[in-house]
Amino acid sequence: MATQLLFGLRRERCDDISAPARFGRAGAVLCALAAASAAAVLSAPPAAATVIQVSVTPDLNAGIRTNYGTGCSYTLMARLSEAVTPVTFYDNDIPIVTVPPAGGGLALIDWVPAYEGDHTLQAAQPGGGPAPSVQVFVGRGAHIGYACWVI
Repeated sequence: MATQLLFGLRRERCDDISAPARFGRAGAVLCALAAASAAAVLSAPPAAATVIQVSVTPDLNAGIRTNYGTGCSYTLMARLSEAVTPVTFYDNDIPIVTVPPAGGGLALIDWVPAYEGDHTLQAAQPGGGPAPSVQVFVGRGAHIGYACWVI
C-alpha cells in the first residue's frame, strides 16, 4: 500500500514495517484513516456527464434564405461538462454518430444534411440530463469549390 502518513512529523509509507513502531498506535490509526480517505475519494462515483450547449456553424456556406444546404458540410459542436464520456449526436432524434470528446470540453463532428426542411440537432452523454438542441432550416445546396451556395 503506497498511502503515506500525512499528519506525522515525517512522511512514512503505511506498509513500511517500521512506521507503526516509530509513531505508535496514533501513527497506525492516522495511517489507516489516510488509506480509508484515499479509497473513498478514488471509489466515488463520477459526476454525471452533461452536454451544456450544442451549436452548428455554417462554415464557408451561404444562402439567401438559410446558410444550411443538403450535401454541404457543417461543423456540429457540443460543449461538455466533462471531457471523458463519449457524446452521441442526433438529427431529428436519429443518432448520427457517437464520438469521444476532442479535448478542452468539446466534441466536434462534420454534419452533412441529407434532406431539406427543419432539423433539430442534439448531443447527449450517457447519464446526463436533457440534451440541449439547436434548430436549423436546410435548403438545397449547390457546391461551389470548397463552399456551398444554398438555394
